[in-house]
Amino acid sequence: MTAFAPVTDFSKLRILLSNDDGIHARGLSVLEKIARQLSDDIWVVAPSVERSGAGHSLTIHEPLRPKKISEKRFSISGTPTDCVMVAINHLMKDTPPDLVLSGINHGPNLGEDVHYSGTVAAAMEGVLLGVPAIALSSCLLEPGKMAWETSERFAPDIIRKACSVGWGKNVLINVNFPGLMPENVKGVTLATQGKHKLGDDMVLRHDPRGLPYLWIATKRTTDATLDGTDLKAVEEGYIAITPLNVDLTHGPTMKSLSHVFPGT
Repeated sequence: MTAFAPVTDFSKLRILLSNDDGIHARGLSVLEKIARQLSDDIWVVAPSVERSGAGHSLTIHEPLRPKKISEKRFSISGTPTDCVMVAINHLMKDTPPDLVLSGINHGPNLGEDVHYSGTVAAAMEGVLLGVPAIALSSCLLEPGKMAWETSERFAPDIIRKACSVGWGKNVLINVNFPGLMPENVKGVTLATQGKHKLGDDMVLRHDPRGLPYLWIATKRTTDATLDGTDLKAVEEGYIAITPLNVDLTHGPTMKSLSHVFPGT
């Protein structure tokens, strides 16, 4: 199986950073500190405004406007996917990145979150463009407060270890930090994607003119009790590492359907 080659010398890496919380997000600043522990060649290309929940969307009906903020630092008037695409195919075209890091997201990307997440989408776009990528997200320590110290302490070693073995070219690595201070983290564990669906409790309200509108609320149908899932891992205080496959084809169903759709 074709795979991204293991990294032996991190000092020679050219690393691209992006996110979905925007160019001015604290999590992006934390990620830059982490990346600079690995290499000096760091590029930052992120949305000009927050684009949380953008998923793997592209801007195709209006122009994209890159804005140079400083050397190797740009904002883009588009989605996280746009940012990585513009970075690799335009801004860094002559010397593409060796690694894409996306995040650190203000809030976790667990279970089905990965389908909506702009953080995960930025990493996915890197993989689709042939660059190994890691998405990093963190649970809240408490409402409105993040334990950035936890990702700062553990992320460099996680990135080094993952890159040192390499992985399949259709795969991105999804990392979720629990909402705990570093000394309370129990460890790092591999985990499968769990299930906690968002959006089943739409809230209907009316504006001052009596017209209805809807909020997608935060109640989830969740199962954080299943051993081995990312949900259970962070619930128990572990950092969850989940490899995600870009190819969504389901093998067992392909086999079942082959009896009625035999193909050519």
